[in-house]
Amino acid sequence: MKNFRLIITVLLGAILTSCNGFLDMNPTNASNASKAIGSPDDAQVSLNGIMRGISTSSLYGRRLLLYGDVKGGDVTIVSTGRGDDALYEFNHTPTSGTYSGFWQGLYNAVMQVNTLLRNIDNCEASGVEGFDWYKGSALALRAMFYFDLTRLYGLPYNMDKSSYGVPDITEPLGAMAQPTRATVEDNYKRITSDLDQAVQLMSGNKAHINGFMDYYAALAERARVRLFMDNYSGALEDARKIIESGVFTLYEPSQWVASWSAQNGSESILELGMDSESNLGSSSLGYYYLRLQQVSGASGFFVASDYFLNRLGEDHDDVRWGVMDHDETSAARLGSCYKYVGGTSLKGDGKESFAAVNIKLIRLSEIYLIASECALREGDASAAAAYLNAIRRRSPSLSPSDASTVSLQMILNERSKEFFGEGLRFFDLIRLNQRIEFNDDFQNVPISTRSKVIDRTFRKIVLPIPQDEINANPAIADEQNPAYV
Repeated sequence: MKNFRLIITVLLGAILTSCNGFLDMNPTNASNASKAIGSPDDAQVSLNGIMRGISTSSLYGRRLLLYGDVKGGDVTIVSTGRGDDALYEFNHTPTSGTYSGFWQGLYNAVMQVNTLLRNIDNCEASGVEGFDWYKGSALALRAMFYFDLTRLYGLPYNMDKSSYGVPDITEPLGAMAQPTRATVEDNYKRITSDLDQAVQLMSGNKAHINGFMDYYAALAERARVRLFMDNYSGALEDARKIIESGVFTLYEPSQWVASWSAQNGSESILELGMDSESNLGSSSLGYYYLRLQQVSGASGFFVASDYFLNRLGEDHDDVRWGVMDHDETSAARLGSCYKYVGGTSLKGDGKESFAAVNIKLIRLSEIYLIASECALREGDASAAAAYLNAIRRRSPSLSPSDASTVSLQMILNERSKEFFGEGLRFFDLIRLNQRIEFNDDFQNVPISTRSKVIDRTFRKIVLPIPQDEINANPAIADEQNPAYV
């Protein structure tokens, strides 16, 4: 993939000044131009292309979700050298282990959104109507991309919001542009502004649309962002709107395991569609949690840590054991996870290939647990317990919480059990300033690039700006993250 400056150069050529010539995307969801578009229907095709573009293995198709789990202590490794163990080891420098695909891929997506938004404005100025939903969807996607960029490269908002975030780019740029890094606070202002506009623009059409950033997905993303900003009342408001809408429903405990063998179920607020064209095969997220040689190409990259298994083991009847299977170390150790291959029978989610399984980016259960945490922080312990218990039903042998027992740690533990393999754990612990302990003694794999226990004072909790990006944009040469100077 081209570096940041070259991406800008390429995208500049796609920018046209008239409505009839705005962002080109062909109907097969590719991002190259083959047909000039200028109607709301064609804007949908543009969004198709953006959604397809973010489903790669370097972004939401695998690595972005791996990042949040592998660095969060719920995952460990059996040996080094199998793939992406640099994430586990925090073995990053500006020139190696950079995971530059995050920076390049997310900014590529941002640039496509910016071009789409610019040309929607051109179409509206020329009198073409009906773009509100598409503009809102694009704004919410840009917010999601910037939220993830800021969490990858900037310190937590509630740690030091005046520190460097990422360049804030909202317009198509010229080939020689050299944007500098904004502050974390300014990034979050952009993110919240985009989400506020998105929710407003899509409020006239609240229909849930599978596979796209719709009204409820934008609300859910805003709830996430507000949670990370310690805006608990705002996050709770958004979460309640989703829950009380009745558009989505929680699975019964008996349905939970089977939900991973289906597409766009009742809990899926935002699901990234994967099909035969976008099938990542042995590069898919599912393969990275398979047991060594469970299928050809499965290298046993990551397994559940003892800490996660002990947490899930609080209830041996927990339905979430149903997506776990034994790993290579023991027939009794259920360290492999089969969420993204459709369950232990490798039946996928109804497609020809079991590896082409949709990625569930936002689920209703997360919204319930956001509501639980925020209600607790807002002083409503009864509501917090009720929201938590709606998810805790998946552990039938555990006593329900109540207003006297519900706690932040209980909610955090439930998030761990519910979202294993879904990329949330590291960011939860860093947001809450909790220690992360790694199961390095599991197979006695030597780790020299971090200690066994870290917290958010560890300077490598953020990634380096790749040196290739600095070379292409010297304006950020003095803005490298301190751990990598």
